[in-house]
Amino acid sequence: MSRPAVLPIQRVMADATPNAWRDGIAVETRTDEVVVAFLDGGIAVLRVADASTLVSVGDPVAHHPVAEILSVGGQRTTARTV
Repeated sequence: MSRPAVLPIQRVMADATPNAWRDGIAVETRTDEVVVAFLDGGIAVLRVADASTLVSVGDPVAHHPVAEILSVGGQRTTARTV
């Protein structure tokens, strides 16, 4: 399955609100979901297409909830909170 491309409007939103990025660690991966423990103490389940091939448990990630983007190892993809 191919990952959905990050849309231009998502990039604009992320660039306009850089303080919205949340850093975390992937603590569980599923086929189309990633469970992230954020450094601020929160936990979220994110819907990410083809997540199990993009993210591994222990990977540092960053999520932008407004733009719905997940950044992992220099790659960005769409990510919606479940």
